[in-house]
Amino acid sequence: MKNKISKEFIIGISVIVTILILIFGIDYLKGINLFTPANFYEVYYDNVSDLTVSSPVSVNGYKVGQVRDIEIDYNRPGKVKVTLALDKKLRLPQGTVAEMGQTLLSGAFINLKMGEGKEYLPVGSTVPSISDNDLMSAVQNELMPKINGILPKVDSLIHNLNQLAANPALSTSISRLDGITNDFSSVARSLNGTMGTLNGKLPLILNNVGKATVSLDTITGNLSELSAQLKTLPLQPTMENIEVITNNLSAFSAQLNDKNSSLGKLTSDPELYNRLNTVAADIDSLIVDIKKNPKRYISIKLL
Repeated sequence: MKNKISKEFIIGISVIVTILILIFGIDYLKGINLFTPANFYEVYYDNVSDLTVSSPVSVNGYKVGQVRDIEIDYNRPGKVKVTLALDKKLRLPQGTVAEMGQTLLSGAFINLKMGEGKEYLPVGSTVPSISDNDLMSAVQNELMPKINGILPKVDSLIHNLNQLAANPALSTSISRLDGITNDFSSVARSLNGTMGTLNGKLPLILNNVGKATVSLDTITGNLSELSAQLKTLPLQPTMENIEVITNNLSAFSAQLNDKNSSLGKLTSDPELYNRLNTVAADIDSLIVDIKKNPKRYISIKLL
């Protein structure tokens, strides 16, 4: 009998220990450490979507606790009570609010916005709550309509791209581009050959350039010498002589144009012109007659 009772007792103790280990293990996996001292506060929300037990509670991004329990409060219809387990050393000033936010990957969390009151909230009291905009709701309400508006345009763009890809002209253009690329490659090879030739002839070219530079220096020296010689020429007397000659030519031209002057009469009197023509004709006739009858004008006597 003693052995029987002893075995049952051992089995019962083992079951109790197993259950306690299971409970503490599950809480530990959830991130809940029952042996860590904490201060508990209550927060009420209208919607706790994606908020779970062990969700983090932070202040300015630093974790100071976690959600210990979530339950609906039947005394407050539509409200859900969330129990917060915060660090024992944390004191919440008056005016502190618990803002529930949500991320796309890690789910919901609670962020404590510390108040500026000089007094602190009592441990176990209720912390006022505010809810951040639900990220998924924002995505669904704001982003999805824009995406739905873009999808027909994307479909039309894909259809046009398919038509463009099936167009034979595209293949022809690609073939032409290949030909143009080959031509550019040929041009590049030719340029490389030309550059190689220029590199071989570069010393000769530089030598010729040096000779041309010497020639230019010689020409520059000659021009300088010519300029010096021009400076020594008596330009002023020459210009005065040219001016005198120009004045004389002007006076001569004026006399030719003046009908009352002797030169003007010679150039403008038709009667004088006719007489000169007559004299010239008589002289011509006289010369012709002398040639025909020289004896009439020249007599030769022999002794």
